[in-house]
Amino acid sequence: MELSRLNPMNLSRTWPSGAAVLELLKPITWFPPMWAFACGAIAAGVAFSGHWLVLVAGIILAGPMVCAASQAVNDWFDRHVDAINEPQRPIPSGRMPGYWGLYVALAWTGLSALLGYFISPWAFIATLLGLILAWLYSAPPFRLKQNGWWGNAACGFAYEGIAWFTGTAVMMGDAMPSKPSIMLAVLYSIGAHGIMTLNDFKAIDGDRQMGVRSLPVQLGVRGAALNACCLMLLPQALIVMILFTWDMPWRALTIGILMIGQFAMMVYFLRDPIKRALFLSGFGVPLFVSGMMVSAFAVANLH
Repeated sequence: MELSRLNPMNLSRTWPSGAAVLELLKPITWFPPMWAFACGAIAAGVAFSGHWLVLVAGIILAGPMVCAASQAVNDWFDRHVDAINEPQRPIPSGRMPGYWGLYVALAWTGLSALLGYFISPWAFIATLLGLILAWLYSAPPFRLKQNGWWGNAACGFAYEGIAWFTGTAVMMGDAMPSKPSIMLAVLYSIGAHGIMTLNDFKAIDGDRQMGVRSLPVQLGVRGAALNACCLMLLPQALIVMILFTWDMPWRALTIGILMIGQFAMMVYFLRDPIKRALFLSGFGVPLFVSGMMVSAFAVANLH
């Protein structure tokens, strides 16, 4: 990797291609907040008829806008780390020349705030909070991602908790979500902390060299893997118990079955966390988010 590629003034290209911009915005990462927003909307217990425009706009806001903006911000401030871990990324590879990575991050941040403003006052406040967390996560001097505990918490809260809360609020006409809905949003945010740790196993070498204290760096590979599994499973176990107290045994049992599937995959993952983190992300996380939807319908039935 030539050092010149890390220089934002590298002018080998003067204009990024559309493909490079799309790669910078990482569409594959948009699903979790979009799903969480949809879960929150369902938890509101409000019929979708007459609310389709708000629902679609909110899903777009959560994924292709706010989440995409956070990815662009992260790639810009992580360009030196990516040069070690993922040199093929748009910025370190030179396909996103000059300051274009920063320009895209700023533009998507502004467009996200604008869309949130037009949806509703609560959506606007939630959008600003999510965007603030995105910049605090990646940008100095705070750069929360320097510590895996804080960084993963910020991502989990933004991707799951805020998105769920906002989905419920806007569907209820900007009313305060119910306590059960807020409780589940918080629990799934904690579970998302563990999911975020799975993304850190691919970047251990670069994180160590650049002083990023991810959980695999702090706890070691085995310790971080166990921590990720526990943080994913424990909130779900609490939710199962909560659903039993709500007299919803079939929904509780459904999430319990989904947990058994996750546990089996985690046993396989723990034998080689570095090589199998992607496996758990690809096959275990869908079971986790399926439980979110089951829980959302449970909250809706409480209404």
